[in-house]
Amino acid sequence: MIEIDNNYIFTAVSDEELKNGVKDAFGAIYSSDGTKLLKGPDYLEKYSILKGTKVICNNAFYYCSDLQYLIIPQSVIYIGMGAFRGCENLNNIDIPDGVMSIGNEAFYNCKCLKSIKLPNNILRIGDETFYKCKSLKTITIPDSVTCIGNEVFKDCSSLKTITIPDSVTCIGERMLEGCYSLESVLFPKSVEHIGTIVFSNFEKLKSIIIPNGVTSIGNYSFHGCSSLTSVTIPNSVTSIGNYAFSGCSGLTSINIPNSVTSIGGNAFNKTAWYDNQPEGIVYAGKVAYKYKGTMPGNTSITLKEGTVGIAGGAFGGRSGLTSVTIPNSVTSIGDSTFEDCNGLTSVTIPNSVTSIGDSAFSGCSGLTSVTIPNSVTSIGDSAFSGCSGLTSVTIPNSVTSIGDSTFEDCNGLTSVTIPNSVTSIGDSTFEDCNGLTSVTIPNSVTSIGYRAFYRCSGLTSVTIPNSVTSIGDSAFSGC
Repeated sequence: MIEIDNNYIFTAVSDEELKNGVKDAFGAIYSSDGTKLLKGPDYLEKYSILKGTKVICNNAFYYCSDLQYLIIPQSVIYIGMGAFRGCENLNNIDIPDGVMSIGNEAFYNCKCLKSIKLPNNILRIGDETFYKCKSLKTITIPDSVTCIGNEVFKDCSSLKTITIPDSVTCIGERMLEGCYSLESVLFPKSVEHIGTIVFSNFEKLKSIIIPNGVTSIGNYSFHGCSSLTSVTIPNSVTSIGNYAFSGCSGLTSINIPNSVTSIGGNAFNKTAWYDNQPEGIVYAGKVAYKYKGTMPGNTSITLKEGTVGIAGGAFGGRSGLTSVTIPNSVTSIGDSTFEDCNGLTSVTIPNSVTSIGDSAFSGCSGLTSVTIPNSVTSIGDSAFSGCSGLTSVTIPNSVTSIGDSTFEDCNGLTSVTIPNSVTSIGDSTFEDCNGLTSVTIPNSVTSIGYRAFYRCSGLTSVTIPNSVTSIGDSAFSGC
């Protein structure tokens, strides 16, 4: 017989008792540690937990599918992991004020639960606590909560409003993913990052207030929020990710502060704001966002003074672009910014630039010369891949690593200077540079990546220093 005491709902039973099918008062069978429900009763509709109980163990009512109403005594301080998981007909539950923590998946797939009021003493809401609570329309999160786990309200498709108090300092990934009925969200001031795909395709979301503490807005954060009409980005934000507001067709106005120096590709595409911009270079704050309309042949572009960044894909595929003047105020060149601009013959990158994004000049087959200043500390993957017209490149001493495929298919490249600052050469960095005849790898380099010099058929001499401890597969194959 399983005993019910004043501390826990269920105490441990022996393996022998479990083997004999020991059950508690309402017919549930438990594991030997007393915490896991192996088989739930199908007939349980109402249940009142014994007064004095402090802990509702893990999986205590696991898939009690007929349970509709439950009384939890004031003595309970913890609700365990998966405690009510799969209680599909549970529609009413009062959580007493003494509860300080709710375990992961506690109410997972309680699809009839319409509302729940969390107690004022609760500190943490675990991962996936209300995942798939499809009838949940409102929830009040008290000021005591400091941490909300991953996917807590994922697929709560009826949830319309949520207010997250300023006490919350930890918000998990995909917390509101699939909550497509949400109309408004109020973030706490403590939030610093709005993560990737947080509100993607929330078609009913009408307003959003981004607090002053946020420094970055991730990829796809508000993608497809067609009812969103305006957004104010605070001065604390420095970067906006790829497709962050793309497809927000109702977005007519947007205030982008001067603090934003980096904007990802297509961040504002298919918005009313972008559609209403005149043809030519569209600026988002102090960032050159995109060239709009048809670019004629032999086009020279001078970016206006004060520009701090060039967005990802800003001039990508514009074969008519032959030259570009970048002012000293620019600090970053985004991913794919000049990708496939095969009419571009030369470019001077000013001393203010610190980073060159992935595929920034990839496919610029007409590019014969490029000057990389000492201010640059990072060169992205495939940054100059396919620049077949390049004959020589000097990498400045400020660069510490050369990314994957950075100069891949630069078959016109005959010489390259790798400075002592470089510690690693990435995968396929010089793959198919068959015009390269010799290369000196400095003593600072410790690793040479997979296929780093693959099929450099003209390479007759290479010096590998003792500092190198790792050489990837096929690094010099086909030389």
